[in-house]
Amino acid sequence: MDISFIITIFLIGLVGSFISGMLGIGGAIINFPMLLYIPAMLGVGHFTAHQVSGITAIQVFFATIGGVLAYRKGGFLNKTLITYMGISILMGSFIGGFGSTHMPESGINIVYGILALIAVFMMFVPKKGIDNIPLEEVKFNKWLAALFAFIVGIGAGIVGAGGAFLLVPIMLVVLKVPTRMTIASSLAITMISSIGAVSGKVATGQVDILPSLIMVVASLIASPIGANVGKRVNTKVLQIIMGFLILATAVKTWIGIL
Repeated sequence: MDISFIITIFLIGLVGSFISGMLGIGGAIINFPMLLYIPAMLGVGHFTAHQVSGITAIQVFFATIGGVLAYRKGGFLNKTLITYMGISILMGSFIGGFGSTHMPESGINIVYGILALIAVFMMFVPKKGIDNIPLEEVKFNKWLAALFAFIVGIGAGIVGAGGAFLLVPIMLVVLKVPTRMTIASSLAITMISSIGAVSGKVATGQVDILPSLIMVVASLIASPIGANVGKRVNTKVLQIIMGFLILATAVKTWIGIL
């Protein structure tokens, strides 16, 4: 493992974790394709889909910790939402993370691509008036939130993601949670989710230690910076960035599959 490989992994971690903190996602939707394609493209290394899913599971956990700490003040964290969706997604992600060891690499990539397509569709559904709701007056269907979180957790656990790239559009479109509360709460939920994914990946030997540690260092640096930037950016701009980000990732993933 030479210096060019270490620098490449570190820079990938910085980019993914900055976007993670800014948009309320764990970063896996960025880091999964970057880790899969960039080191091989530059000729500095190569990861299998199983290895990438293990590394991203570790990175997501630490990136979301940094983001949650940056959002802990301001009333953006909805504890009820975090509790119901967090417990459900934890159960689902553990099942998905443990079960992924029995899947071929093509299967992991297809699951990732399907999740990304669903997220793209939901991000571009009109979301009128949700940011006009005072944070203390936000209401949602708790059991519907729990059900969606469990389903997302299974898919997210398979690909080593925290699932926030799906949780965010669900919270915005289905549960009608304001954008900044969605971003902050999804980081906390994703942090809980990643515990299940990490447990499943570690238990089945799918984690490469050194690349994971490099990504962790990058996450702890970049995620809080991204969260502080996200607090200052217009909510519509954040939604648009997220939508196009997921769209680009979905297109790239499906090109690789097909």
